[in-house]
Amino acid sequence: MDGRKSFLLRIDGELLEALRRWADDDLRSLNGQIEFLLRQALLQAGRLKPSLDNRSGSEREA
Repeated sequence: MDGRKSFLLRIDGELLEALRRWADDDLRSLNGQIEFLLRQALLQAGRLKPSLDNRSGSEREA
């Protein structure tokens, strides 16, 4: 197992649809888009250290 955990997320419907459209535009799953955005926010806030294992798909390709 890769250490992933699942949990229930309650979210406003309008926000969910905006995230779904963004995920579609970026060719990601909705879950992948949410994880990508959370990871970017945590990195930017200095709350998560960058590591090779934690990079998103687009960062790996660069």
